Order: sequence, then structure tokens, then C-alpha cells
Amino acid sequence: MTDLQRAYAFLADFTRRQAERVLDLPGAFAALDDTFRHSHGNNLVLVTGTPSPDPAALPAFVDEAMSHLPFRVVSIPDATTAAVCAGPLLEAGYTRSTVVVMRHRGPVPAEGGAREVDLPALREPMAEIWRHFLPNASDEVIRNLVERRAARPRGADDVRFLASHDVFGQVASWADLYLDPASGVAQIEDLITAGPYLKQGHAGVVLDTALRIAAAEGCPTVFLTALKDDWPIEWYARRGFESIGEIACFELLQTEAG
Repeated sequence: MTDLQRAYAFLADFTRRQAERVLDLPGAFAALDDTFRHSHGNNLVLVTGTPSPDPAALPAFVDEAMSHLPFRVVSIPDATTAAVCAGPLLEAGYTRSTVVVMRHRGPVPAEGGAREVDLPALREPMAEIWRHFLPNASDEVIRNLVERRAARPRGADDVRFLASHDVFGQVASWADLYLDPASGVAQIEDLITAGPYLKQGHAGVVLDTALRIAAAEGCPTVFLTALKDDWPIEWYARRGFESIGEIACFELLQTEAG
């Protein structure tokens, strides 16, 4: 199995395990969470490609699975499957974006410095970030996007929240780390720095700590995802990550959500 196949398998397993409920579809499954109904990351259809889905029928399957929600999200890791499914989804009004899968190839950092924290420690800085990203979002939407982290420990056997703090003990930057020592795979997710702390090295501290923990826990394959053509890709590349594949993402947006 290649590194990309390991990453895809990890993402599919995490998505399925994290979900509050799962609906199996031909060549896909819907991961749904009524508790966090405004979160696109918790309510989506992931196309596995096994068996091959019927591209023409896919929009109808998605509509049926997500009929209780005012948005639709479809994620397709396999490039060949994405190519044949794109037409029907775009014709149905979906927009397409691309997420790049990046695998760490550099040496394990000699230093870290971030600390493991719990959800309460992240609530305030996360809420501030989401209000910045979505200034017109309702309090309920912001609350969903913050509290959805409570579902993430279901996704893997070992889930950790890491944070770098300023000299006064305030959270400056944070990320999730998901570990599966049995397969030797780890994912770093949602690396974010609060506005006042940008370009102060806090994100690097969190990233280095995550890489050190992954190595110590027996996970040599460490990956993350980033939006294609967005600036973080270059920053990750400077820190030893390289692109190994892409995920096609399709969305039909009808309301505010993240």
C-alpha cells in the first residue's frame, strides 16, 4: 500500500468512526452528525469508489442522504472516480475545490514545546477565529464549529489537541493530532494560529511537537491536508512536507456553515 493509499484509508476510517450515524451508499457512505448539523466536516458524503458509484445517480443519492440539511458536501479522494463524477455534480450546481494531501518527508524535529490541552482551553480562541472567518454567522453556527471537536476522539484510538502558548499562558496556536500506531499513520489537522500571534513561530512549535509525538508513538507516515493554491502549502513544504495526492471536494452551499 502506498503512502497515499494509507492516507485515504485513514481519512475514510476516521470519517466513518467520528460520525454520529452512517448511511452506506453504492460506492460511498454518508457520515452524519445531527449534533453538529452546521458543520460541513461532520456531514458529508465520502465516495470510496468501491464498488464504482454510478456518476449520474450520485447527486440523487447525496440529496436523499442529506435531505434534512440545507447543504451538500461530497469528498472524492480517488482521481479517476472524481473525474467521472465531476460532471453530474457540477451540472447539479455544485462548486469544486481541491485539497492537497501532504506527507512529511523531513527529519523529525529536535524540539517541540507545545502542550496537550482539552477542548475547554480551545473554546475561546476557536470562537474568535470562526467569527473572523464567518463574520455574519449566527451564534449557533459558531457554537457548532467550535464544539464539533468533541466528536473527534471517536475518529481514532488516540486523538490529541496540541497548543502553543504565549508568555502569559494564552493559547496562540493549536492543532489536532490523530494517531493509529497499528497502521503507523498519523494525521495533523486544523493547524491554526490566532491573529495576534501570527509570524511568531507558534505554528511551527505545534507542528514540530506533533511530528515528535507521531514518531514516538510509532507512526512514521504523517500527513496533513491543505487547500490547493493556498499559501500554507508553501509553508508546509519548507517544513518537510511534499504533495502526494489530491482530494476533490464538491459543495452545494445554501446556508452559512463551515
